[in-house]
Amino acid sequence: LTAWRADERFPMMSTFKVVLCGAVLARVDAGDEQLERKIHYRQQDLVDYSPVSEKHLADGMTVGELCAAAITMSDNSAANLLLATVGGPAGLTAFLRQIGDNVTRLDRWETELNEALPGDARDTTTPASMAATLRKLLTSQRLSARSQRQLLQWMVDDRVAGPLIRSVLPAGWFIADKTGAGERGARG
Repeated sequence: LTAWRADERFPMMSTFKVVLCGAVLARVDAGDEQLERKIHYRQQDLVDYSPVSEKHLADGMTVGELCAAAITMSDNSAANLLLATVGGPAGLTAFLRQIGDNVTRLDRWETELNEALPGDARDTTTPASMAATLRKLLTSQRLSARSQRQLLQWMVDDRVAGPLIRSVLPAGWFIADKTGAGERGARG
């Protein structure tokens, strides 16, 4: 396996959303959360780019629907609502430490975490750490088989990355992904 800049820190931007939903699913597996639980929120809870959650102010969304919106449509408000269920950025970072990722860190909420300032370690990971964390979430016993399948399906259903990665795949291939974009042209 070849790697380039695998141990260099990069801003996560929206790529953190798949790890966030992994943390949510770990809580589901532990009996501390339910994908069917409805979360209600207000207009002031919405942040920029919330294409799904902005349509559900009156009725709210389930935890599962919020995860789907966060991963498949990169809905920022959905991510913030979910982040609150795991203890905020510090809670997500603690989850990462618990599963053996001592590099990845989330420090801020959407949309501030997309600032992507050069040299800023906040809200960053390394390619090697992110790959290892995704491997743990999708293939090890960190999540139940059912939760692994759900997380993978949300990634397969991603509708934001079409012009980026999916457009160059050979016919018949599929990809499970979560992209991200930030300020100063940053891409993840």
